[in-house]
Amino acid sequence: MKKLVLAMCAAAALVACASEGAVYKPQAQIMPQHIKKIAVRQILNKTEVFALEDKFYNTLYDEFLRNGMYQIVPENDGAQGVVVTTISRYLNVPVQYDSQLIPTVYQMNIWLDVVFMDKTTNEPVWREPALMGTQVYAASTLPGGMTEQQARDEVFGQLSRDIVKRTVDGFGSVWSENKKKVMNNPEYTTITD
Repeated sequence: MKKLVLAMCAAAALVACASEGAVYKPQAQIMPQHIKKIAVRQILNKTEVFALEDKFYNTLYDEFLRNGMYQIVPENDGAQGVVVTTISRYLNVPVQYDSQLIPTVYQMNIWLDVVFMDKTTNEPVWREPALMGTQVYAASTLPGGMTEQQARDEVFGQLSRDIVKRTVDGFGSVWSENKKKVMNNPEYTTITD
């Protein structure tokens, strides 16, 4: 009898939670009101892969322009906020081989350290210390495959959208990996093909 009463109470609680008024909606965490103009600082590349930062900067800048929520200006021309990005890790490894041990599928991971700085207070508004973009792709010799550069462009597009979403939509819209897990794991060393 006791189990029946407990089951009925649990069912009643579930029915009560299923109503429209029981939807969890966290408080929106948006940018400070005084930030109307933002700048995208030149990206720092801490990997040994040459010229990643230039292509990614252009992609990120274009994504902020496409979004249109904030005016994009040079940093010393009245910007109230600055996006500071560092490419901290680059990993491109084969994950599948054919019968002659020729790589057919690769996985590319790029990690960023992104900080949005409030220029008026010189304090960080938000920080994602290990924001990661991933692309699994077939080798360019296979139908539908892509080159490493094309995969990199896909990852840069994904990361740019994540940074803009994190800036516009606020906390919880995008999150990064655990930095200790990434930096202290020998599996995450920087490797390119």
